[in-house]
Amino acid sequence: MLPPERRLPGVRDLIDRQLYFVLHAPRQTGKTTSSAALAHSLTAEGRYVALHATCEKGQPAGGDIERGVRTVLRDLENVARVLPADLRPPPVSSLAEIEAESLLGAYLTAWSERSPRPVVLFLDEIDALHDETLLSVLRQLRAGYIHRSQSFPQSVALIGLRDVRDYRIHLRPEAASLGTSSPFNIKVESLTLRNFTAEEISELYDQHTADTGQAFTDDAKALAWDLTRGQPWLVNALAAEVVDKLVPDRSVPIEPSHVERAKEILIERRDTHLDSLVDRLREARVRRVIEPILAGELLSPDVLDDDIQFVEDLGLVARSAGLEIANPIYREIIPRALTNVVQRSLPLPQISFIASDGRLRRDALLDEFRTFWCQHAEFFLERQPYSEAAAQLVFMAYLQRVVNGGGFIDREYAVGSGRIDLCVRWPYPGGVERWALELKVWRDGRPDPLPEGLEQLSAYLDRLGLAEGTLLLFDTRTQAPAPLSERCSRSEVEHRGRRITVLRL
Repeated sequence: MLPPERRLPGVRDLIDRQLYFVLHAPRQTGKTTSSAALAHSLTAEGRYVALHATCEKGQPAGGDIERGVRTVLRDLENVARVLPADLRPPPVSSLAEIEAESLLGAYLTAWSERSPRPVVLFLDEIDALHDETLLSVLRQLRAGYIHRSQSFPQSVALIGLRDVRDYRIHLRPEAASLGTSSPFNIKVESLTLRNFTAEEISELYDQHTADTGQAFTDDAKALAWDLTRGQPWLVNALAAEVVDKLVPDRSVPIEPSHVERAKEILIERRDTHLDSLVDRLREARVRRVIEPILAGELLSPDVLDDDIQFVEDLGLVARSAGLEIANPIYREIIPRALTNVVQRSLPLPQISFIASDGRLRRDALLDEFRTFWCQHAEFFLERQPYSEAAAQLVFMAYLQRVVNGGGFIDREYAVGSGRIDLCVRWPYPGGVERWALELKVWRDGRPDPLPEGLEQLSAYLDRLGLAEGTLLLFDTRTQAPAPLSERCSRSEVEHRGRRITVLRL
């Protein structure tokens, strides 16, 4: 574990200044662990009484304020038992006659007035509450805000997946806010937990070495950073898979191959964290952002900045030079998840794609896919929910089925890039062969993408240090000049000293 305040710079200053704030971050990034540890430290230091409680159990209440608010208070009362007796809040039963619309405020007032120290409250899973219950909690906190320190908590942190402006998605349209542009306009700042740095990943893995003697090589640490970009759950899940299952012998150092294998296991197993992200892909506001990234297209003018921020808050995308999927593991699991059904429904190939020397038979694979595409393209395209990226997703599903269990596919795509770059890494007895492919789509109103595709693939080959590659051009124009079966062709071209196979589909 890392010191919680290192990832929350400025949080102490907010508390000392008697301010209310929001802490939001994707699931399993350390929000609960960090805030609970901070609450414990604040109380132990003797200046404040701080408590971390959760609203999660109030979720089933929906809009039932009575049930929802009392559930939240019961959890708060329960976790407060760890505090010294003179610092605990009063029993909820002592306020039994107060209606739920005022109960939370009365409870926090009573606690603040009897406490010898200023009260600090960390209210976790706030966005588990819905409708009138959420509104009631926010209203009661806002009503007590002006009395903070003397008769209300000095500082309150609302903790959840989303920034406070997105709480409105949990409210019915007729009750979209507290009468202002924000449903919680007393907060002064929105904090988020950043991902780990490469140095912090090394620090965490070195803690394992100090405890057990088992070392992570520098290359293994570097690969963990490259694959996760510091996403906390992934950083820990990779390491746990390696040291608990793949390499339980503490005398054996952790190598990059172990980390690579752990990544594949996580993707195939799709643990709760990954599964929850995959579920989000069905949401319209998520699809509006993710689909153009997969297709390499620009975002539609209909996409709101709030949509982008929402998907960022979920941890699915990141802004660097442009908008892209947050890390290579997510970049791999998203197309796999979207094409899982397609992959299972693909017809089994009638030939082997592995040559006698163990290498991939690339030509055979391309010829088989061309035949498959000419026969089945319309069927699969009509049933693909991410229609803008349907052709690319179907090919990736086909390729994944071929290499599954024997090799790896590295994927690169970003909004506005106009392409998807793939690098197949295939181990064979003589080493590891690499095969670079680029996928582009010819859309209505656009010129033939071949010239641009040759330039882009050449740049990709430069980066990989390869002398040849494959360019797939999918023609999805509605007024294509010939039937699909007549358009499918394959050719070899020389471009900038490289041999490029062009497959038109």
